[in-house]
Amino acid sequence: MSSKELLDHLAALKIPARNHASTLVEAYVDKIRKDLAPVIAEKQAELEAKRLKAEAAERKKLAAEEAARKAEEAARLKEEEAARKAEEAADAAERAEREAAEKAQQAEEAERKKLEEEERKRHEADESARKEAERKAEEEAAQLAVQAAKLEAEEAERYRQMAREAEAAQRTAPSSIIAEAAKMAAASGPIGKKKKKTKKPTGRREQTEPRVAAAQTPAPTLEQGVVITEGATVGEFADALGLASTEIIKRLMLLGELLTVNQPMGREIMEILAEDLGAQLTIQKPEEESLITFDDDPADLKPRPPVVTVMGHVDHGKTSLLDAIRETGVAATEAGGITQHIGASIAYHNDKRITFIDTPGHEAFTAMRARGANATDVVVLVVAADDGVMPQTVEAIHHAKAAGVPIIVAVNKIDKDGANPDQVRQMLTEHEIVPEEWGGTNIFVNVSAKKRLNIDELLEMILLQADVLELKANPDAPASGVVIEAKLDKGRGPVATVLVQRGTLHVGDAVVAGTSHGRVRALLDPLGKTVDSAAPADPVEIQGLSSVPGAGDEFRVFADERDARNLAEERSLKQRLAAHERKSHVSLDDLFARIQEGELKDLNLVVKADVHGSIEALKDALDKMDQSEVHINVIHSGVGGITETDVTLADASDAIIIGFNVRPIAKAKELAEHSKVDIRLYRVIYKAIEEINAARVGLLAPTFEEHDTARIEIRELFKVPKVGMIAGCYVQEGEVTRDDQLRIVRDGTIVWEGKMGSLRRFKDDVKSVKSGYECGIGIDGFQDIKEGDVLETFRTIEVAREA
Repeated sequence: MSSKELLDHLAALKIPARNHASTLVEAYVDKIRKDLAPVIAEKQAELEAKRLKAEAAERKKLAAEEAARKAEEAARLKEEEAARKAEEAADAAERAEREAAEKAQQAEEAERKKLEEEERKRHEADESARKEAERKAEEEAAQLAVQAAKLEAEEAERYRQMAREAEAAQRTAPSSIIAEAAKMAAASGPIGKKKKKTKKPTGRREQTEPRVAAAQTPAPTLEQGVVITEGATVGEFADALGLASTEIIKRLMLLGELLTVNQPMGREIMEILAEDLGAQLTIQKPEEESLITFDDDPADLKPRPPVVTVMGHVDHGKTSLLDAIRETGVAATEAGGITQHIGASIAYHNDKRITFIDTPGHEAFTAMRARGANATDVVVLVVAADDGVMPQTVEAIHHAKAAGVPIIVAVNKIDKDGANPDQVRQMLTEHEIVPEEWGGTNIFVNVSAKKRLNIDELLEMILLQADVLELKANPDAPASGVVIEAKLDKGRGPVATVLVQRGTLHVGDAVVAGTSHGRVRALLDPLGKTVDSAAPADPVEIQGLSSVPGAGDEFRVFADERDARNLAEERSLKQRLAAHERKSHVSLDDLFARIQEGELKDLNLVVKADVHGSIEALKDALDKMDQSEVHINVIHSGVGGITETDVTLADASDAIIIGFNVRPIAKAKELAEHSKVDIRLYRVIYKAIEEINAARVGLLAPTFEEHDTARIEIRELFKVPKVGMIAGCYVQEGEVTRDDQLRIVRDGTIVWEGKMGSLRRFKDDVKSVKSGYECGIGIDGFQDIKEGDVLETFRTIEVAREA
């Protein structure tokens, strides 16, 4: 009963009470109990009924939950049973496959052991026959020696007897007897000369005599038109020329080269020795040996799917477009889930297959091309309709053009507000990418990766371009292709994702990829499933290599694993030699010499400047230059500092980098020095034109070169009265001296160049400050310095150009 009800009852009983907790006398309590007993009993009955009702509802709820739990448990058990049966079936299938593979491997091992045993027996038989022949030859030689000694003793005794007889006749007989003795001596031959043996020598003696005669001859006749690979050892060089290794080593010692028979020879030494010996020698480069071309019968060629790489600017939707293509390809067929399991994927359209390589970055694209790997048939250039052409879009265009690959433009994000596909087409025409509807040769498709618009049309255009290219390959030949990517897996060892370009790759094939070799133990398709073979344009992951190959390496299948191992070891040796003799790119210093030798027909340039006007001025000046001897191509141009991407493109295209009022970043400079890419920096455009023209006609005169001495970062600024701004600096690399010249670089662009006003450590003037120390630098004639600017110090040194 509530407090209000209790107070109402007390008022009805005329019992005074201020609130429900008021103290009552015993008489009032008895009266209350007597009068309110029915009310209290009724309330208790009502509460009891509510409690029973709640308990019944709770029991009902618990019963329902128990029934649901039992149903769920039964379903779960049923699912577990089904999953267990499926897993057992998969395990059984896997065991069967493993057992079949093990049986095949055992059979192969038994066959190999049988062949090895036969080879061993044959070798033992040959060895025993050789030893028997040597023994017989030694016996015959010993018999001949005994017979020769016996004949010599008999001959000497006969001459002594004749001398005694002649002496006795001279004392006792007339002169006629002496004349007769002289006649007999003349008939017998002069005393002391051995009689010629009538028996022809045989056996070992017969084999040794021609060898002695050969050693006394001046030199054997050399073969003409000898072809040898660059980096061959002294022994290989001698074998190619048909000479003894000792003869080559002697000639090397005369040239001041102390090499053993197993040490590699340089290209110049080979040419000198070949000219000295009168041999016509052709030296083959290692990359020429590795990139073997195959001539297939046209009747054996069959159509193959196209291989596509997606490129473009950051955040323009490359990954989203790949995801949309994969989902559309899955919806159109029953191929299963297309994933990025091995760095490549496959999509289907109208029952035709397209292979996508998941390396959209143009840096990786050019890095593979620099290694001679032409793995892409078509490039899809993704450009955002609301953003237009951006710097990386231009770089992607130049990289694709340098590789000679057709470009299909996918104008993405057409569903967004502010999208203008026509403006994108107009911007791309400035870079010689003209749509077909405007009279050009490039296919344009408006798509939306987010809303899956026109994805089928893009796939149709890719297949149309593939039909124009008439892509074909021979699937029945030994497999060959290119390595897309490789890694070292903890459980599986070296694994490599390869793209088969010719032939069919099978499990158990002996392969060589770059400097790695082995036998294929397993093949995985893009879905992660095990397959037995891979046809042309199939991306698969292979296991069983001896080491991790490099991206872009060529792989081939050999009939004999020993041949694969020998080629891999030979490539490894040549790779170590190439590390000492890096590839020499073209530079302005040797441009005229290469033109004269006929090695250079095109001069490729990468131009970077602070503004577009400088780039256009240089292009106009180059177009007006005489290009009859060598054609000048500007393969890439852009605004800003020289980056690693520019150096990579120049390395792949054998180009020279020209910079106007810009500087290379630290990593780009290191990469250029390592790759031996020529970087030329100018402040005046006519200076660049004059040097390129002078190099072309071979008129390079002595000039001045800038040698960088230090790289300094401004970390804090101090204002000194009557002096101006002083830069608090940290020397990052090199050593700065008081007499060095100075340039200020801000965001890769040169903002000022001049002389240093002062150089201090704490309060003392110093002559130099080394790397790792702080210093204060005052600058004459320039006060607009900022924190974060980079100071580059350099010296101008006069360098005489070589003739």
